[in-house]
Amino acid sequence: MAVLEKKIDFALVFSVKNANPNGDPLSGNMPRTTIDGIGELSDVCLKRKLRDRLQEAGENIFVQSDDNRKDDYKTLKDRAENVLTKAVMGDAKNLAEKACKTWIDVRSFGQLFAFKKGDGEAKGSGVSVGVRGPVTIQSAFSCDPVNVTSIQITKSVSGEGDGSKKASDTMGMKHRVDFGLYVTFGSINPQLATKTDFSYEDAQKIKQAVLHIFDNDASSARPEGSMEVIQLYWWEHSSKSGQYSSAKVHGSLKIDLKDKNKRPLSAGDYNITLESLTGLKPEILAF
Repeated sequence: MAVLEKKIDFALVFSVKNANPNGDPLSGNMPRTTIDGIGELSDVCLKRKLRDRLQEAGENIFVQSDDNRKDDYKTLKDRAENVLTKAVMGDAKNLAEKACKTWIDVRSFGQLFAFKKGDGEAKGSGVSVGVRGPVTIQSAFSCDPVNVTSIQITKSVSGEGDGSKKASDTMGMKHRVDFGLYVTFGSINPQLATKTDFSYEDAQKIKQAVLHIFDNDASSARPEGSMEVIQLYWWEHSSKSGQYSSAKVHGSLKIDLKDKNKRPLSAGDYNITLESLTGLKPEILAF
């Protein structure tokens, strides 16, 4: 497959309704928000979902989640050492080339391979190889401050003992975003694509993963249908450097409330428009 030769930018607009899109472990798993109340999903959260969608599509993934692991390797070190040969593990250049060829997430997002060698070998010896991937995606932020609702929940079923005695109710909290329209931006760099052999076909796989990012991603915190892709904008430039900077391209997407005195309750409460960029028109995809 030919290596990607043209720059790509993209933007994903999605809605969250009565769900916790990305809990913050430092705040009791409440939905992530900025100091101004803007909702946030980390880039790590988004890339985890993209890896899962790529894996469901039959692609080999290096950073697999425990819930979706497709092999018997419980650590990244085990996966690297068992899939790659010892000769490759001892050579930084060959390790990077083999890893990029084997796993689409490595040649897309990059990866740091930093493993210590086993006992009995020289102290401090090991492998440390960094791979820079061409695909970057930003954290997602809501277009306006979000309202976070917290409810108290109880567990009134015995989880221990022989079940003959009713256990005391266990109290807990559950949090959700009532509604938020979020947007994230990303780019694919052809200069870095040449270093990982990232192809145009790989870019199309990334596009489909982004479009279907919330498929098969339901949980008690994110019920089915509570997170919806509204639109995906996909700009393919005509050269490696691109006709415009990524900042200019991303900034051409404008999202504004129709009524600034009304709290938004759906994506229909927003105007989503694009500023025209001469010679560069995006592909717009939606379900």
